[in-house]
Amino acid sequence: MKPTDLSVHVTNFLTRYLAAQRNLSPNTIKAYRDVFTLLLRFGRDVRDIAVERLALADIDVAFVEAFLDHLGKERHCSVRTQNQRLAVLHAFFRYVQSEVPERMLQCQKIMAMPLRRHVQAPVGYLSKDELTQVLAHPDPATLAGRRDAVMLSVLYDTGARVQELIDLNANDVRLTSPAQIRLVGKGRKVRVVPVMDATAQLLRGHMRECDLDRPDRGHVPLFQNRQGGRLSRSGVRYLLQCHVQAARSQLPGFTQKVSPHSLRHSKGMHLLQSGVSLEIIRDFLGHVDVKTTQIYARANLEMKLRALEKITDAPLPTMPSWQQNKTLLDWLHSL
Repeated sequence: MKPTDLSVHVTNFLTRYLAAQRNLSPNTIKAYRDVFTLLLRFGRDVRDIAVERLALADIDVAFVEAFLDHLGKERHCSVRTQNQRLAVLHAFFRYVQSEVPERMLQCQKIMAMPLRRHVQAPVGYLSKDELTQVLAHPDPATLAGRRDAVMLSVLYDTGARVQELIDLNANDVRLTSPAQIRLVGKGRKVRVVPVMDATAQLLRGHMRECDLDRPDRGHVPLFQNRQGGRLSRSGVRYLLQCHVQAARSQLPGFTQKVSPHSLRHSKGMHLLQSGVSLEIIRDFLGHVDVKTTQIYARANLEMKLRALEKITDAPLPTMPSWQQNKTLLDWLHSL
């Protein structure tokens, strides 16, 4: 069967354009790949178009709108996630218009689709008591418990994204004073962050126990699963949830949803509450723009306002109101 124009352009977009011309990281390319996997499944399962028959001409504004609606209603994706998927399609059709000029109008209509509006949720972070309970739960009597204690301490202490954590190798850790860890973030941006003495001590024991302190073991993953391979994102999420559930039994008021990113948010909030400037927090967390870091300042202000509202021993006088009004799929998976 002759390949469709969509299959040709998706293949070239992922393997040539993103990898060679844009020099994007493998993790970013995988994220792009996953969007096309979802798009192809939507075409097959919802629009009844076989994967091997879906063509560029089939993907118009109405198709993309229906795809985003499907993500929200059927897959329960947040508006933010839907916008991330749309951004990938924007990038793809920006590429296609230069490759297939006769489809320029179709491409530009899709590129003109605005991101969906949404209300930004408040930053979810752990209090110091909640964090202490979570970090204290792993069992130091077991190898897995000791690994988890080090892993969660590093995740919080460095403010790392979960992908940055699981990408760590032994040679990314330096334990001579001052102890520090090298993180590779989004867009392959490298940053070096310091770690506290307690975390450095945990790392020292972990690397010694796992035989990671030898020069010839520098390429070995810092945190491994039972098979000796690199931990996955879902694996880290699962392990964290195990320890969070145990911590909830000690703190009845600890009910908020917790993810690996919550520890990153917690680090940002705790730094801000300790008087660290937004600019330093931005560099520490690897944010491109300080505007991203300002979410912690807004959350901290809201926390202070809630505290003020609880003060009842000094009521202020009120003033009267002046107002009264109230195959492609298989190939994608092989990447």
